[in-house]
Amino acid sequence: MSNNGLSPLLAQQPPLAPDQTGAQIKFLAMMAIFVVMMWVLMIGPQRKKTKQLEAMLKTLKPGDKIITASGIVGVVISIKERTVSIRSADTKIELLKSSVAEVSERSGESSESKS
Repeated sequence: MSNNGLSPLLAQQPPLAPDQTGAQIKFLAMMAIFVVMMWVLMIGPQRKKTKQLEAMLKTLKPGDKIITASGIVGVVISIKERTVSIRSADTKIELLKSSVAEVSERSGESSESKS
């Protein structure tokens, strides 16, 4: 009695199921790395830019030369709680503070001193 006929059947046992906990931990680690990367590349710089814009708006004063988000260049005449009045060419315009994109020249500062 030889077991030669049974040896292929014994070798074909189903493999043991792989450990799923390791795969889940690896997936969670990859997701955590992805979230950190998104924070560093997108959310962090946007928060920094928002803080800079808020600081710029707080220091805005009459006489400052500004550029709006739509590209209008003007000089600040007056500042209210939510709005800024500017003079652009011969036109007086009242804008929301949030539309001010940058201050190109502070009052009392000449454009030659920036060069």
